[in-house]
Amino acid sequence: MCGIAGRYNYDPLRPVDRLVLEAMTDAVTHRGPDAAGYHLAPGLGLGHRRLSIIDLSTGDQPLSNEDGTIWTVFNGEIYNFAEVRAELIAHGHRFRTGSDTEVIVHGYEQWGERSVDKFRGMFAFAVWDSTRRRLMLARDRVGVKPLYYAELPGRGIVFGSELKALLEDPDVPRDWRPEAIDAFLTLLYIPAPATIYKGVHKLEPGHILIAEKGSVRTSRYWDLQFTGEGDARREDEYLEQLDALLRESVALRQISDVPLGAFLSGGIDSSAVAAYMVETSSRPPVTISVGFDHARYDELAHARRVAEHLGCEFHPRTVTPDIVSLLPKLAWHFDEPFADSSAVPTYYVSKAARELVTVALSGDGGDELWAGYTRHRVEHWEQRARKALGPATAFAGMLGRALPLSVRGARSLRHLASNPGQAYALKHGYGMFEPDAKARLYSSDFSESVRHSDPFAMFREAYGRCRSLDPVDRGLYVDVHTYMVDDILTKVDRMSMAVSLEAREPLLDHKLLEFAATVPTSLKLKDGRGKYLLRKVLERRVPPEILARGKQGFEAPIAEWLRGPLAPMADALLADGRLRDRGVFNDREVSRLWTEHRDGRADHRHRLWQLMMLELWFRQFIDTAPASQPRYAEAI
Repeated sequence: MCGIAGRYNYDPLRPVDRLVLEAMTDAVTHRGPDAAGYHLAPGLGLGHRRLSIIDLSTGDQPLSNEDGTIWTVFNGEIYNFAEVRAELIAHGHRFRTGSDTEVIVHGYEQWGERSVDKFRGMFAFAVWDSTRRRLMLARDRVGVKPLYYAELPGRGIVFGSELKALLEDPDVPRDWRPEAIDAFLTLLYIPAPATIYKGVHKLEPGHILIAEKGSVRTSRYWDLQFTGEGDARREDEYLEQLDALLRESVALRQISDVPLGAFLSGGIDSSAVAAYMVETSSRPPVTISVGFDHARYDELAHARRVAEHLGCEFHPRTVTPDIVSLLPKLAWHFDEPFADSSAVPTYYVSKAARELVTVALSGDGGDELWAGYTRHRVEHWEQRARKALGPATAFAGMLGRALPLSVRGARSLRHLASNPGQAYALKHGYGMFEPDAKARLYSSDFSESVRHSDPFAMFREAYGRCRSLDPVDRGLYVDVHTYMVDDILTKVDRMSMAVSLEAREPLLDHKLLEFAATVPTSLKLKDGRGKYLLRKVLERRVPPEILARGKQGFEAPIAEWLRGPLAPMADALLADGRLRDRGVFNDREVSRLWTEHRDGRADHRHRLWQLMMLELWFRQFIDTAPASQPRYAEAI
């Protein structure tokens, strides 16, 4: 795992400033603490920070072909590099390293832009073709690895693994987008391709970018195809395929020249990864778990049960977070407002893992592809209700609007009268700042600036783009293109990279995903529970009580922290006048939310967490110049 950065000026007579390139690259040192490398050419600069995983002695970057006409910087892993390497050798290419990076260089020589089709893994890379003066950027199919870019109209393009790398270039604009703040307060994150900055974009998963001859174009090279044509009568066949693909995916992700382990929570997904590691490894896998000193948020007993059953080497850790010091660090690592509080346990499990290993396998992706969330069951119910009620759905919607949201089912009744795509999108915004809450929170000027904002546009667009007519398939497709990449994978990448740990995602292997998209929803949702087929394949592998457990999210006791150790910080961030002076929020509404929560009269934990993370971002990235290291003391 590594960090990359670079700049391409269309005019070859305009050199890239080496000091700026070094500053951009240094900004992501935490992603690659083992080595730094640079390549400068007329109008071009490439920078790389390396975390050594494979080919420790000869894998440094930037890396070129034999005559120096093709160069690359690469973040990630290509798990099938040996297979691709053999194919390229058969085509006459000669290799001088044993690293997976070199297949990118020769792959581009052989197949050009379509070389990405050959790669199986997680990656974000840049290829410089000096003969054509062309820069190609590519991001893996589901967005495990991040990549950002800023177009400089008429001049060139700047790119990097994290936003903070781009901000080291003085030509990159730092104006923030009101619509991005509105989306953040709706969703906890800012959905791609937007970022908090007006001139900076996320390269979307499954996309490449080509910059040449004064222009930039992006194109999609892969998409997940839900067809809705699966046959539930083929359950045994599906089980056999799932077993084989899980085994292959986990085995591929154990290729490493450094110590490797796995996160283990005791849930379905991490247990699946651990079980297949046992079956594909010659020694018991190292597993790492964390819990808090709050019983409600502690899964260590479940993780221990799985580890003992499988015969894993188990390393539990109960943590009492220094949450006051951690929050500014989180804001710095995420670069833009991000408020999924499960970043806290993700950081601590990554930190615990890094003390033992350099690579950790994670169970992310099981819920999004195998219908593990409550919203998937609700979506299934709503679709059945639409069919049953027919024209009467309008009356159901009127009834839902007449009921308070505290009445169970009121939201679903309202959804029945809505467009299905919008109804599913709204499920992603529950519990945050919904329209009525925004109306109270926003200042009049800010309300005016975001009057055309539509945080759910990408959700509706994805819902409509899915080929399957099955509403659950469409919901899963939406999740893969929004929440999974912009929340879950962003969180895991930043928190693992914060401690220089490589996290690998076997449940997100693209061949496994393509298979999952062919499985009918009746083999995902069954008898009111999700992940049916995944549970079925684990029946002979993990204890039955683990399979029978309900879903427990990777949560943290933030409500208690806000009334305890975080209370002084909340006062400093929300009530010292700086948040008010930004002109975004109604100060009295912010005060009401904080006072009611602090005094125990209401639970506003998620909204307060959002406001605090937003203000920490303002103080670290807007009030002062970008810093290559987090400013903990200055943030409050």
